[in-house]
Amino acid sequence: MTESQAAKPLDADARRLALEAIATLAHIKRIAADQVLRPAGVPEDLIRNFVKGRDASTGAPLTKRQGGAIILDQLARVGGDGPVVRKLIELASEWDSFHLADNEYEARAVVQKAREMVGVLVKAEEREKAEHDRITRERMERQRKEREATFKQQSGLLLAQFEESARDDGDPQQRGYLLQDLLNRVFDLHRIPIVKPFTRNSGAEQIDAAFEFEGWYYIVECRWRAKLAGIRELDGLSGQISRSGKQTMGLFLSVNGWSDHVVPMLKQNNQKNIILMEGYDLRTVLAQSMDLRRVLKAKLSALNFDSEPYFSVVNLLRT
Repeated sequence: MTESQAAKPLDADARRLALEAIATLAHIKRIAADQVLRPAGVPEDLIRNFVKGRDASTGAPLTKRQGGAIILDQLARVGGDGPVVRKLIELASEWDSFHLADNEYEARAVVQKAREMVGVLVKAEEREKAEHDRITRERMERQRKEREATFKQQSGLLLAQFEESARDDGDPQQRGYLLQDLLNRVFDLHRIPIVKPFTRNSGAEQIDAAFEFEGWYYIVECRWRAKLAGIRELDGLSGQISRSGKQTMGLFLSVNGWSDHVVPMLKQNNQKNIILMEGYDLRTVLAQSMDLRRVLKAKLSALNFDSEPYFSVVNLLRT
């Protein structure tokens, strides 16, 4: 029985049948406790009261019916009667120890009612489960659409910010900071864990960004300058990688690209640990024409299989 079912008020017929099972299936209290109450999950303190308790008004030992009613009332106060009642009915539906009953015919009648009740409960649970599954599917679909709408909206805002900055010929350093912030927000939007700019080695090294992707760690170098990036700038990134752990690679993001000698020089590097990304790659992701994860995977595949440090998103758009 689910938590939602247990939390609902019990059907009066189910409760009455559970009480009949307690009172009828086994004549002796201790046997009823061992073979009915304990298998149904009744707590031990309630079982002790069932066996040894006395009527508060008369002082006489509790009857099985009185003790059973107290058990169900106590469980109902803490919201735990549902599972026990269900278990009592299931146990009664499978009961065949009629020699333990004081009245075998009454016990058989309870067993028959229990078998009918189990069928009713199963059908009710199946209907409830189907309804629960429907509500869950609708909620998940609603959440998916909300995530898609948010993703589309945020990507659109980032794209507008990127294009506005591309038209601005202002302070290159300020534009570099904007690129770092833009990159952080893009990675967050695509749910790739990223670390914002930080320093290390007592402030001697400034890291533009870092992220984790499929078990590897990447140090990011960002450039947004009119002048094409050169191999010397990539040497700086290479040094940062070499001073990091063995499972570290680099992503060099240069919005305006790099000089012609950069790719051939990177191919001569035995480490093969830097992938290149330019502004068009980033813009394609922001325009939602390509998923960031797919872009990164394609670039990594090109590096590892073909020794190509730069794989353009144009190649993906053609597929």
